[in-house]
Amino acid sequence: MTDLERAGLRLEYNHDGAVAEIALNRPERRNAQSPAMWAGLASLGEELPDTVRVVVLRGEGPSFSAGLDIRAFTAEGIPGEGPALPPGISRPDLADLIGVYQEGFRWLRDPRFTTIAAVHGHAIGAGFQLALSCDLRVAAEDVRFCMKEPALGLVPDLTGTKPLVDIVGLPRALELCLTARDIHAEEARELGLVEKIVKNEDLDGAVAELVAALLKIDAGAARATKALLQKAPGNSLDDQCRAEREAQVLRMVRD
Repeated sequence: MTDLERAGLRLEYNHDGAVAEIALNRPERRNAQSPAMWAGLASLGEELPDTVRVVVLRGEGPSFSAGLDIRAFTAEGIPGEGPALPPGISRPDLADLIGVYQEGFRWLRDPRFTTIAAVHGHAIGAGFQLALSCDLRVAAEDVRFCMKEPALGLVPDLTGTKPLVDIVGLPRALELCLTARDIHAEEARELGLVEKIVKNEDLDGAVAELVAALLKIDAGAARATKALLQKAPGNSLDDQCRAEREAQVLRMVRD
């Protein structure tokens, strides 16, 4: 089982196990992320029971996540973890290591669940990418998104570039990344980065309403529809029509 405390995470189940609420739980660091947190998220994705239909991801304290804990790039690293990058690591090994880190983000696309990011305060760098990994985003009025990595001499490498381009288009994604500017609530809504903006005190209630609406839908149909919609951007019309037929046959004709 995942050591949630070491990973800086908290897990609760609601609605008779149909909803898993995962909180980033390092409020004293504005939920700055670490390799241990990414490993914990990846493990949770593997360990969640089949009863879970909806995953809600939120942050404790004043921010959703201020990004990567910069101590990870020091020689000493994060206390209890060490440095994120072993000294003298080769390019192939580094690529493999980044792939491991990405697993903490990739599972949020799994059709088994509908995933919701409840975002408030800072969602910077890795925090922005974590929110983008979720299917839906509900944000408070004080939200501040930023793809900070290029300003630090890095590229966004935690699975955030594809959803960003899918949502806002290539020219706008270039502008947001290559200026590393802040995106506040109203612009985030206009760009389609969030589905809903609410007052800070209303965030929990808005997420609860969305969860309740999602749970009214047949579980099998919800999973099949998410999988179907995920194929659409890369499919031709003919391919997507075929995918629709195949998905419907599986729903309607039981062996």
